[in-house]
Amino acid sequence: MSGTNLLVAACLGYVCVLFAVAFWAERRASQGKLAWLRSPYVYTLSLSIYCTAWTFYGAVGTAARGGLEYLPIYLGPTLVFLGWQFLPRKLVRIGQSQRITSIADLISSRYGKSPALGVAVTLLAVVGSTPYIALQLKSVTLSFAAFAAQDGTPPPRPELAAFWVAAGLAAFTVLFGTRSVDANERHHGVVSAIAVEAVVKLCALLAVGAFSVWGLFSGPAAVFAARPELFVAAESVFTPRWVTLVFVSACAVVCLPRMFQVMVVENSDERQLATAGWAFPLYLALMSLFVLPIAAAGLATQGEGANPDLFVLTVPLSAGRGDIALLAFLGGFSAATSMVIVAAIALSTMISNHVIVPLWLRRARGGDLRRVLLMSRRLSIAGILALGYAYFLVSAPEALASIGLISFAGVAQIAPALIGALYWRGATRRGALAGIGAGFAVWAYTLFLPSFEGGFLLSAEVIAHGPFGVGMLRPRALFGVEGYDPLVHAVFWSMAANVAAFVGLSLASAPRPLEQFQAAQFVDVFRQSGAAPALIERSAAAEDLLTLAARILGPDHAQALFAEAARAQGKTAGLPDPTDRFIESLERELAGAVGAASAHELVGQVAGRGAVSVDGLMRIADETLQLIEAKRRLERQSRELEEAAAQLRHANEQLKRVDALKDAFLSQVSHELRTPMTSIRSFAEILGDMEEVDSDTAKRFLGIIREESQRLTRLLDEILDLSFLESGRVSFNIAPVRVSEVIDRALGSTEGLLTAAGVAVTRGPEGAGLVVETDFDRVAQVLINLISNAVKYGRSAAPEITITLTETPEAAHLDVADRGPGIAPDKREEVFQKFARLGEANLAGSAGLGLPIAREIMRNLGGDLVAMPNAPGAVFRVILPKRAARAKAAE
Repeated sequence: MSGTNLLVAACLGYVCVLFAVAFWAERRASQGKLAWLRSPYVYTLSLSIYCTAWTFYGAVGTAARGGLEYLPIYLGPTLVFLGWQFLPRKLVRIGQSQRITSIADLISSRYGKSPALGVAVTLLAVVGSTPYIALQLKSVTLSFAAFAAQDGTPPPRPELAAFWVAAGLAAFTVLFGTRSVDANERHHGVVSAIAVEAVVKLCALLAVGAFSVWGLFSGPAAVFAARPELFVAAESVFTPRWVTLVFVSACAVVCLPRMFQVMVVENSDERQLATAGWAFPLYLALMSLFVLPIAAAGLATQGEGANPDLFVLTVPLSAGRGDIALLAFLGGFSAATSMVIVAAIALSTMISNHVIVPLWLRRARGGDLRRVLLMSRRLSIAGILALGYAYFLVSAPEALASIGLISFAGVAQIAPALIGALYWRGATRRGALAGIGAGFAVWAYTLFLPSFEGGFLLSAEVIAHGPFGVGMLRPRALFGVEGYDPLVHAVFWSMAANVAAFVGLSLASAPRPLEQFQAAQFVDVFRQSGAAPALIERSAAAEDLLTLAARILGPDHAQALFAEAARAQGKTAGLPDPTDRFIESLERELAGAVGAASAHELVGQVAGRGAVSVDGLMRIADETLQLIEAKRRLERQSRELEEAAAQLRHANEQLKRVDALKDAFLSQVSHELRTPMTSIRSFAEILGDMEEVDSDTAKRFLGIIREESQRLTRLLDEILDLSFLESGRVSFNIAPVRVSEVIDRALGSTEGLLTAAGVAVTRGPEGAGLVVETDFDRVAQVLINLISNAVKYGRSAAPEITITLTETPEAAHLDVADRGPGIAPDKREEVFQKFARLGEANLAGSAGLGLPIAREIMRNLGGDLVAMPNAPGAVFRVILPKRAARAKAAE
C-alpha cells in the first residue's frame, strides 16, 4: 500500500473512531449519564483546540527559523489561565447567568442587546477565522505531500485534498453540532471527540520529540550541541515582536470564537476552571516540551531546502520510522480537524443568531423558526468551510505561523470591547461599535489584505507605494512608521485606533437605560443574588408567549417551561401569569437558542417594547448616584492625600532647614561663648603668672576681663530671655504708653552708635500723641534692636534710618526702614528663625537672637513684628495693639 493510500485509510479509520466516540457520548448524555462527560479533565482537554495545526507543525517551524520566538504562543494563554479567577471565571459566570451562546452574543447583550454589535462581532470573527481554517486545510495537504515525497509517489492535488477534507469536516460538524436548536445546550459528542483528539496530538508530539532526542541523538546534551544557536537565541526575547505575540495570543485564547465556545458555552460547572487553571498550562507545557529538540533534529538531518513546518513528519520519515510518522500525521490531523469543527459550530451560531434570524424576523411573522435556525446553521457551516477553502486557494504561500498570526491579530480587535463589557460601567454601545469598526478596518488594511500579496482588493502597487502613490498610507508603513515587523506594525495601529475610538466615544455618549441595566449585571455579576428584577414593564397574553416559545424551543420544551413557571407562581394548572419577571426569564431562555438580541426582538414583537419601569429607573438612578458619590469621594480623598503629601514635604523641608540652622546656631553660640571665656581665662592667667604688676596694666587687664564678662552675660541673657518668652513665663508691665516717648528712648540709647556710624535719622510727623497700652521697656528693647540692626546692615553711600508711625482703628504701626541692600523675599521669614543668620554673620557681633527675641516680645504683648517689602532697604514693622495687651496681661 502506497503512503498516500495508507494515509487515506488511516484518516478514514480515525474518523470512524471519532464518530463512535461522539455517538457514545451523545447517547450517554441523552440517558442522563453525565458524570464522566462533565469531568473537569474532559473540559480541560477540550480547551486543547487552542493547539491547532499551527502549534503542532508551525511551532517547530517557528523555532527553526527564530529560536525562542515560538514561546509567546504558549505563554499568552498560560498567563490567562493561571489567573483564571479574574477573566475566565467572570466570563463563565456571565455566560451561565445570561444564557450566552457566543462571544458575539456576549458583546451584544452587554451593550443593550444591540443587533448592530452582534453583526459587527460576527463579521469580524468570520473574517478573522477564515485564515485559520485555511491554515488547517494547508497543514493537511502539506502532510499528504510529505508522505508522498518520501515514497516517491505523486502527491494528491492540494486543492482536491483540501476540498475533501473540508467536505468531510462539514458533514461531521453538521451531524454532531446542529442536533439541537438550543445553541446553549452542551455538545457532549463533539467535546468528547475533541478530548480524544487532544490526547492523540499530545502523544504524537511527545513521541516525535522523544525519538528526536533519544532515537537520533544520544540525549538532550547531544541535541543542544547539534544546534546550540536555537537554545541560546535570547536576543529574540522581549523584542517588540515577542511582546506582541504574547499579547495577541492572550487575547486569542479568550476572543477566538472556538475558544469562547469551549471555555464558556460548553462549560457545565464553574468549578471546572479550578482544574483547568493548572491542567491547561501543564498541557501547553507538554506540547512545547520538544519543540526545540525537533527543530534541532530537523535542521541537522534535513536538507537546506526542507520545509521547517513539516519537521514533525519528515524527521521520523527520513529515519525510516513510518509508525511514528503516521502517529504524527494523525496528531496533526487531530489538531486541524478539532479546530475547524468547533470554529464552524461557534461561527454558524453567530451567523444564524445575529444575521439570518434578524433578517428573517424583518420579512416573516410566522413559520417554524426552529427549522430556520437549524437550516441556517447547517448552511453557515458549509459556507464557513467554503470561505476557508477559498482563502486556501488564493492566499500567498506563507508559513503556517504567519497565517495563524493574521487570525490572532484580527480577533484581538474584540478584546477592548470585551474587557470594557466586564469591568467598565461607562462603556457604551457606540463606543464598542466605533472601536471594533476602527480596529477591524486598520487590521484589514495593514495585515489581512496585504497577505494576499496583491491578489485581492489591494494591488501590489498599492501595497508597495500606498494608494495614489501616497507613501504615508502604505499598508506596511502607515504614517511613515517603517522598519517594524508587519505584525507589530499592524497590531500597534489597529489597537491604538480601536482603544481610542472605544474610550473616546464611550466618554462622549450616554448609555441607554437597558445598557446601564446590563452593565450592572455584567460588571457586578459576582454580587448579583438570584435573578435581577425586571427593568422593562411589558405585558402580553400567556398564550401568545407560549406560541412564541413553541416556535423556537419546540412544543414539548415550551410546555414544560411554562408548567414549571406556573408551579413557581403557586398554580396547580394552566399557564403562568405573564409578569415582568416571567417575561424576562422567558427572554433569557430564548436567548440560549437565538441569542440575546434576537430574543429581545422576538419577545418585543409579542409583549411590546414596554417602558422603563419606575423601579428600574430608580435602580439606575441609585446606581448612578452611587457611582457619582464614589467618584467624588475618591477625588476628595485624592485631593486630601495630595495636600497631606505637600504638607509633609513642606514640614520635612522645614525640619531639614531647622536642623541645619540648629547646627549653625550651636556652632555660633559655642564660638560666641568661647571667645569671651578665652579672653577672661587668658588675662586671668597672665595676671596670676606675673610676679609684679603695675597698676595701669592691672587696670587694663581687669577692664578687658570685665568687658568680656559683660559680653558673656549679655549672650546668656539673650538665650535665657528667648527661652522664657517662648515658654510664656515672662511678666509684663502693661500701662498707657505714648509711642513717641518710646521712640525717643530708643534713639537716645543708640545715639552713640548712630553718631559713630554717621547715620542720619528721619522721623515722620504722624502720631505724635498716639497712646497704646503696652510694656514701655520691652517695646523700647525691640525698637533699639531694630535701630542697631539698621545701622549694622543698612550700609550705603548716605546711610539713613526712617521711622514712621501710622494708626489703624485697632493698632499702631511703627516702621523702621534703612537704605541698605534689603532682604530677599524668600528670606523675610527666615530672619526670625532663632537659629538663622543671613550672610555676613560677623557684622552682628552676637548669635543672631535679636530679631527672634523681638518677635516673641511683640507676640507676647498681643502684637507682632514682620518684615515688609524692601523700600528700597529693609523695612520692619512693629504692630502695637491698642487694647490687646490687657487681655494678654490678664492671662
